[in-house]
This record gives sequence, C-alpha cells and structure tokens, in this order.
Amino acid sequence: MLSIAVSELTQIFRNRLVLVTSLIMPIVVSGYFIYQHESFAALGSLGYIAGVVVFTVGAFGLYATTVTTLASRRQNLFLKRLRSTTASDPQILAGLLTPATVIALVQVTGILTVLAVVTGQPANIPLLAAAVVATTIMLIGLGLATAGLTNSPEHAQVTTLPVSLGIIAVMSWVGIGGTEDLTLLKRLLPGGAATELVVDAWNGGVAVTDSLALLAPTLGWVVVAVALAARLFRWEPRR
Repeated sequence: MLSIAVSELTQIFRNRLVLVTSLIMPIVVSGYFIYQHESFAALGSLGYIAGVVVFTVGAFGLYATTVTTLASRRQNLFLKRLRSTTASDPQILAGLLTPATVIALVQVTGILTVLAVVTGQPANIPLLAAAVVATTIMLIGLGLATAGLTNSPEHAQVTTLPVSLGIIAVMSWVGIGGTEDLTLLKRLLPGGAATELVVDAWNGGVAVTDSLALLAPTLGWVVVAVALAARLFRWEPRR
C-alpha cells in the first residue's frame, strides 16, 4: 500500500489539473474568505467561514481528486494491473486515496489554524476535528461512488459538479441561515449536519451531546455512499 501511495503522490504533483483542483483553488478560495472574514462573519458567523474552508477543500479538492484519480487509473488499466498483485482491493484503494486525503487534511488544518490566529480559536477543537474527519470520510465515499459513473479524467469534470456544487450550496444554506427552519431537511441533506457541527464547534454555545448527534446523518451518508460505490465502482473500462 505504501508503494502505491508514494507513486500516487508523485502523479498528483505531475498532473496540472489535479494540482489546481486539489491544492491551488481551495487555498485561494479559503484565503479570500479569511481575508474578508469580517464581512462573511456578519453574513453568517466565524463558524460559517470554517465550514467554507472544510467543504471547499473537501468538495473541490478531496472529492474531485478522488474521482479524477480513480477514473484515470481505470482508463490506463493501472487498476487492473494492481489487482494482479498481492495487494487486496481495500489496500489498492487506500494506497491510491491516501495522498489526496492527507493533503486535504493538512490543508484544512493549516487554513483553519490561520483563521484561528486571525479571529480567535474555536470553542471546541476536538468536536471540530470530529466534524472534519466525518466530512472527509463522507466525501471519500461519495468520490468512490461517483468514480463508478465516470469514464475518464475529462468526464470527471462533469460528473463531480452536481455533488460538489450541491454540497457547497447546502453548506451555505445551513451556514448562513442556520437550522431553525426546515431543521430535519437541512440536517438530512449531504453536508447539512456536518456544516452545523462545524459551526457549533467553532462558535460554541451548544451542548456537546447535542452536537455529537449531528454525526449520525453524516455517517449515514457514508453508509449510503459505500453501498453505492460497491454497486457502481468498476475496476476496468467499459467495453
């Protein structure tokens, strides 16, 4: 698995498209929100800005990179060749996705640290970490499922848009408007409960037990995504 991960990390830094989507764009967008944090905090809250960071890196970085990577490796038959080795299917997928996952977590941690230095630290750091980890797992699962519907790296630019834009829209809806109205709907939508959890962790003022209950919908989406991935994911190109 380690050799696969090292090889994949090298490929990420050689691929300009993946490099832009997974590294440059999330940092630029997050940096803009931090620079204008007073304006956006007035619109939502500092927790909303933290949600923007988590989901911008997650949706446009980790999720898009996951789909692009798997589609590319399938198209050039690299996935098929890996399955002829001693590595198991979970080890292959873990090796391919570990670099993008680590990069995303480092980005989120670094950008949120900058936000904390500029505006003040979050109210509950362990709860924020739990929200980031749960969101990361959810987006990896959705990436695996979407990869099953994606024929090529170029096709990934189309297939990833609905989920990426949809999750960002839900994040903004919850981050700005809260969940006082349409509570159940907002929490059940992908990213809704996770956004509320990030906002609660950063802003404080909510009981930890109440916030932890928000992990359930996010982990529910993990189960759905994994089930879809098991049904849709392909190791070889369609003939």
